[in-house]
Amino acid sequence: MSRSEPRRARLPPSSARGAALWMLLAVALFAVMDGGMKWLSSSYPPLQVAALRGATALPLVFAWVAWSGGLRGLLRVHWRLHLLRGALGVAMMWGFVYGLSRMPMTTAYAIVFVAPLMIAAMAVPLLGERVGPRRWTAIALGLVGVLVVLRPSGDGAATRAGLVLVMAAACYSAAAIAVRVLAQRDSVQAMVFWFLAMIAVGAGALAWPDWQPIARADLLPIAIVGAAGALGQVALTHAFRLGEASQLAPLEYTGLVWVVLLDLGVWGVLPDGATWAGVAIIVASGLYLMRRERIVAQAGTGEAQP
Repeated sequence: MSRSEPRRARLPPSSARGAALWMLLAVALFAVMDGGMKWLSSSYPPLQVAALRGATALPLVFAWVAWSGGLRGLLRVHWRLHLLRGALGVAMMWGFVYGLSRMPMTTAYAIVFVAPLMIAAMAVPLLGERVGPRRWTAIALGLVGVLVVLRPSGDGAATRAGLVLVMAAACYSAAAIAVRVLAQRDSVQAMVFWFLAMIAVGAGALAWPDWQPIARADLLPIAIVGAAGALGQVALTHAFRLGEASQLAPLEYTGLVWVVLLDLGVWGVLPDGATWAGVAIIVASGLYLMRRERIVAQAGTGEAQP
């Protein structure tokens, strides 16, 4: 939560529990979506998979927008920032699918989990936010964790795929900064709808020269990707309506449980011990950073509290 956001009253226990359950459901659905994209990436180019992810979820998201009364807000938006976020989204989706196709989901997740640390670092020059020495330390340790996963001088993930995933995490972080600005004037429905629309159109246009015919056997995985992505977005929206971002964000790390199960059950693989060590460093750094941001937001006066 940024310092510009107003303080919220303490939530009743029922709302906090409901928010946590919606968040856990959203994380599980997004893991299923990512598993579907990894499955499809063995048969289709990454840009085509990204386009299919956007296009299949778009009708369901449009129905959600209409049901929630957000249609009127779809056209009154900050188009330049939406286009920038869309371009970053296309690059992010391409990099993420590219990495998924070449390494275990758990390893890919470990690398992109550095995104919250990147967001905190980017918020300093782009949003003028203050980050104290303790949070800079957490960011630095998280980057060390990424190096442990990549292991540039060993047999780690420092292949082209690993580096592309780092780029994808950077694009995601920059897009998240754009969301912080867009959220001040545009609706959640508009941000979700136009993000998916731009991914579908942008990735589809780039993928068109190498577009592969869709096999009938892949229609079910494609439908699962679209449905899981759309329902996950709805669950995420409900979670943030009921709860506070600082309390919900750590639950994103429960996605590791789902991708480990998918890696084992579907692909029969698991990362090595060094990768798990890197995961532990990244997750610990991310959790500490979230705790510090919550303390600073509550204090409202910088790094005064321990």
